Amino acid sequence: MALPVETFFLQPNHQGTLQSQVQQMIAHGILSGRFAAGEKLPSTRKLATHLGISRITVTLAYTELVASDYLTARGRSGYYVSENAPVPPIYQPQPASGDGVDWTRAIGQRFSGATGLSKPQDWARFRYPFIYGQTDPQLFDHANWRQCALQALGQRDFAALTSDYFDRDDPQLIEFIQRNTLPRRGIAASADQILITLGAQNALWLAAQVLLTQRRTAAFEDPCYPALREVLTQSRCHMAPVRVDRGGLPPDSIPPEADVIFTTPSHQCPTTATMPMARRQELLDRARDLDALIVEDDYEFEMSFLEPPSPALKSMDVDGRVIYVGSFSKSLFPGLRLGYLVGSEPFVREARALRTSVLRHPPGHVQRTAAYFLSMGHYDAQIRKMSAALCTRRNAMQAAIDTYELDIAGMGAFGGSSYWMRAPRDVDATALAERLRAHSVLIEPGDAFFSGEDRPRNYYRLGYSSIPSERIGEGIRHIAETLEQSSGLKSQNKLALTPSHLPL
Repeated sequence: MALPVETFFLQPNHQGTLQSQVQQMIAHGILSGRFAAGEKLPSTRKLATHLGISRITVTLAYTELVASDYLTARGRSGYYVSENAPVPPIYQPQPASGDGVDWTRAIGQRFSGATGLSKPQDWARFRYPFIYGQTDPQLFDHANWRQCALQALGQRDFAALTSDYFDRDDPQLIEFIQRNTLPRRGIAASADQILITLGAQNALWLAAQVLLTQRRTAAFEDPCYPALREVLTQSRCHMAPVRVDRGGLPPDSIPPEADVIFTTPSHQCPTTATMPMARRQELLDRARDLDALIVEDDYEFEMSFLEPPSPALKSMDVDGRVIYVGSFSKSLFPGLRLGYLVGSEPFVREARALRTSVLRHPPGHVQRTAAYFLSMGHYDAQIRKMSAALCTRRNAMQAAIDTYELDIAGMGAFGGSSYWMRAPRDVDATALAERLRAHSVLIEPGDAFFSGEDRPRNYYRLGYSSIPSERIGEGIRHIAETLEQSSGLKSQNKLALTPSHLPL
């Protein structure tokens, strides 16, 4: 296929002849790397018509370029960029003109530069990827997901594929969440109390935008999911980080000025602590005393393979002050970007209106595909398969950690897919991660989870959802050896974790 003729333009202020201008235009495209060797140029007739010049002018220009070995003519096939043409190894497009805007003044609010988690796109090439939240292709049900996607493309689902839901969602997906997903967490909700979102992070953003103002205060866990902290920063509210302990968020540490409380009671992020039932009731009582709302992020509850998960905080709520956030992106695959909000109708109505103004709704085809995958039982089968594999990997991880005497700062009592680890105090986990890459080991430094300037630097997270169990022991050995090289501390000087200690 020939290069698009629309990419060829004459410069009105060019001083030379039309023929020389055509020659320079094509030569510049080749020299800049925009036209690659072997690519076909538009025919002389087509280019002449497009530029509004005579065909003979274009023919003469092409002939000169052939003579200079920029182009080659192939019989009746046409003209092509010569294999001998001087082409840069990498095409680096340059802006057509200078940027005269002072962006330091033009940008009204900055969103870049935040401290976040780094997710290497090439994580799968590492032999020991202790990376959290990525999909293991050996565990995902490709065949049935593909079949559900094809079914959602059929004529029967044409409306679900093509319709503009405006402020609504796929009724089949809503019904499954209402009748199957939420009851497993002890939650009852009407369809008008459920809103589909682009993953849990989008749900948290919607909640923050609806509930917070510059005069309100958000209390949140420290350490916490880094993206939540950035969401709260963008809302310009007052922020009150609350240090967690072995039971998660301590209710009595929540400041009296708190208006909204963000928490992960079933599986604290990143320490994996589970909030005891008595503390959950204390948290609800504390919120009632403060007349505060609670946003409960119930991520990864499906990964409770050791024991059944504790009931959701939302299931204990009798005042309607808990807003529940769920997600299918963690249990299926992160690229799905499909989550949901559950709350009282007045709140969901405002969140729905905000979502509509920003993105209308998540794609209908994605929603219908997920609805089929869930309703046909594939999702439950997927969860059972993943839970069995994660249980095996967790056992291998625990055995290796015990063997090499690494220090666990937090581990999920009900399951999960990661360990929260603590290196000796003099070890920088970011530097440790860089050194481990040389051994094809990936870990996640933990400083991004903490708030404030003086963040602990010696914590790191080890995920086991993306690494085969037979590689875990060897990977942990590399971590232990690198830690030994990085610190002069002896194993007997490590902090022991007792019930009276914080997990941090």
